[in-house]
Amino acid sequence: MVTTARRPNWLASIAARFAQRVDQTIGWFRLPTVLGLGVLIGLRHQLRTQNLFDAGPVPDPGDDGPSAYLVARTRSGRHNDLGSPQMGALGCRFGRNVPPAHQHPESETHLLEPNPRLISRTLLARTEFQPATTLNVLAAAWIQFEVHDWFSHGTVTTQPWVVPLADDDPWPQRPMRVDRTTPDPHPDPTGPATFTTQETHWWDSSQIYGTTPAFADALRCPETGRLRIDDAGLPPPDVEATVDLTGTAANFWVGLALLHSLFMREHNAIRDRLAAAYPQLSAQQLYDKARLVNAALMAKIHTVDWTPAIIAHPTTVAAMRANWFGLLGEGFARRFGRLSSSVLLHGIPGSPTNHHGIPYSLTEEFVAVYRMHPLVPDTYTFRSATDDHVLSVHELPDLTVENVRARLAETSMTDLLYSFGRANPGALNLHNYPHHLQHLQHIDGELLDLATIDLIRSRERGVPRYNEFRRLFRLRPAASFEELTGETTLAAELREVYDDIESVDLMIGLYAEPKPPGFGFSDTAFRVFILMASRRLESDRFFTDSFRKEIYTEVGMDWIRDNNMRSVLLRHHRELEPALEGVRNPFTPWNPAGAASPRKATPR
Repeated sequence: MVTTARRPNWLASIAARFAQRVDQTIGWFRLPTVLGLGVLIGLRHQLRTQNLFDAGPVPDPGDDGPSAYLVARTRSGRHNDLGSPQMGALGCRFGRNVPPAHQHPESETHLLEPNPRLISRTLLARTEFQPATTLNVLAAAWIQFEVHDWFSHGTVTTQPWVVPLADDDPWPQRPMRVDRTTPDPHPDPTGPATFTTQETHWWDSSQIYGTTPAFADALRCPETGRLRIDDAGLPPPDVEATVDLTGTAANFWVGLALLHSLFMREHNAIRDRLAAAYPQLSAQQLYDKARLVNAALMAKIHTVDWTPAIIAHPTTVAAMRANWFGLLGEGFARRFGRLSSSVLLHGIPGSPTNHHGIPYSLTEEFVAVYRMHPLVPDTYTFRSATDDHVLSVHELPDLTVENVRARLAETSMTDLLYSFGRANPGALNLHNYPHHLQHLQHIDGELLDLATIDLIRSRERGVPRYNEFRRLFRLRPAASFEELTGETTLAAELREVYDDIESVDLMIGLYAEPKPPGFGFSDTAFRVFILMASRRLESDRFFTDSFRKEIYTEVGMDWIRDNNMRSVLLRHHRELEPALEGVRNPFTPWNPAGAASPRKATPR
């Protein structure tokens, strides 16, 4: 296990300790926006100095042949950092946000206590749908779309975990077996267990472009640099045939299909605009630059559209916009551009690359707090974008990988996007885990309970349980179940299962704790987000040192500046304009077709 010593700026450290004290006594979300922003900046400094741990080097496979890596992203993620070519690439270890002493996986006996299947049945199972009324289902699909870009551990079938089942458990396949996470092929025998990624750690839109040569080459038109899209709006069947459906692709469903199609079309629109402006560029150069622009646009959408929708507190909305545009704001950036290297004033894009003393990687704790399956509804109503009438109603299994093309044949993508924009996802609460994800038929025939698997994953990867997690992020641990939940009914249910407050799983605590105003997820999870949301931008050369017209082209930089989720939707589905008129954020509920938009309905 490798850690890197960092020499903190003493003035910043004093300010960070003051921010921590204010947060612990008052709470950042109870402060006026300007003061709250100051506290979050101080907390982020403290997190950077105390909650970044390097999992250590991985074997470098050597040079991957001639490429234009100075001006383009590579399929493997190599050469993003020119001084450390392997950083963040395929096969690199996940880093950590907690010290090495707290990273050890739980013992074989402790890992199944309390029984994760019991927790799934009693605390997580959806009793009735609890909607997140400030969001739409497109927001739920978006985070899965992004997660597929960020991380994948992989599993092995040897020596699976065997979960004991109660006598009254209706699970049909006995015993319940859960595959283990794929171990690090080159572990450090002197340190805690480590795990490696099957995706790149970079925010590089690999979920679209692929990380295997077979898929990436089949998807691309070599003569033009465009992506191949069939009449259904998806990669043609011969491209799909290159995908391993036993991996993350097995999670493919209509929600992902909509976003994959949308941003494949966006790639082609960007490529066509670049080709018109720069006819001297080769097909390979057009492909590379369109990918750069598309990936940056997705990062911008996540930063200034999706995140402010799910954590809609005024302070966090301002913070996320400042991450991208700086405290001087979008208007200043458009008028004057970047006048200095200051991240605070001008935002991260275009600033100097900064790893904050630790080689970049995503972390196991980052993976753990993004377990957001309750967002997924069990039932979907498809409506007409023309007049809002109901076209069909489907359960989640009707929308999964083997049924995607059938649904797209029945209902247009415009109507599907409209339907997702109109409907609410589930709230990230206890008793709201999707029924169908607790009885998920995997493509290989195995029946899965994802709720049980979610709990086991954090335990086997050494992610601390809830109270210890809070301590390590300098938050006060819950002294009782009542303090954790803020009420008595849930507290009694938790006590019945756990008995000891220190045994509460991280995911259960995240769903149980009261949320700050406007938040769709917990303040505890937000601590990891404060640290990692800026880190995955600041460490990426293509968002920092290389975020300039010489790399992206002037047209490409303008495309990123001038576009957002609304413009992408309307470019490819103009019929959605009435549904989006007056809607401030496309990840919040849209207007019903045929109704006056909020803007039109307001008297002048």
